[in-house]
Amino acid sequence: MRTTGAANAVSVLIIEDDDVIGRHLEAGLRGNGYAVNWTRTGGSALAEARRLPVDVALLDLGLPDMDGIDVARQLRDEFPDLLILILTARSEEIDVIVGLDAGADDYLVKPFSLTVLLARLRAHLRRRPAGPVAPSEPVRIGDLTVDIAARRCRLGDREVELRPKEFELLAALAQHPGEAVSRESLMAWVWDENWFGPTKTLDVTMSSLRRRLHAATAASTAPLVLPGFTTLRGHGYRLDPPASVPPGEGNSPSG
Repeated sequence: MRTTGAANAVSVLIIEDDDVIGRHLEAGLRGNGYAVNWTRTGGSALAEARRLPVDVALLDLGLPDMDGIDVARQLRDEFPDLLILILTARSEEIDVIVGLDAGADDYLVKPFSLTVLLARLRAHLRRRPAGPVAPSEPVRIGDLTVDIAARRCRLGDREVELRPKEFELLAALAQHPGEAVSRESLMAWVWDENWFGPTKTLDVTMSSLRRRLHAATAASTAPLVLPGFTTLRGHGYRLDPPASVPPGEGNSPSG
């Protein structure tokens, strides 16, 4: 593993076993002001992420010791705020969906332009708050409480762990209960107005959010009232307060 770049710059961990690609990424990122750590295996990447402060992970899926999808899952579980961009030759839609569902924030198919990679990094990093978020009152809908300032979600008195994009999607909908929110608005709020990737990631994240909330509801010993997530075909989604959910709609854990 090697480290290059300015000490106070955004820290990027390259996880790539191809020397040519690794050197190209290292030089390009360093030349644009990023601090770069480069490692060639999944195991060493996890070790470096635990040892060093890392802001961004550029993750190849075809690693010699473990599948990159497993690395993405472990990174996301251990570092909820880490920005993960998958870089891979796998281009099938199912591969993109699996990668995003594993916790990646974006997905680039090789060969890709360094210019495009840098643009995506800038777009994602612009979304990150530069300072403390202004406090706001928690939003309560049924037994679901969304504390946007503290980035916490509770069902009853029990906290529910959500991935960053799941929480941001929930927060976006919770601020507009009972209102139809378009796909375009959700993509702009949660992923960035300059998002380059497939909008299918919105549906994947919604399905994952539903599963987590329904699992938490099922695990509770006390009866809980969960709001409904209604899919509006051809438009977007709506978060329905419990009393307004039509029978059989919106509360299904599937997309």
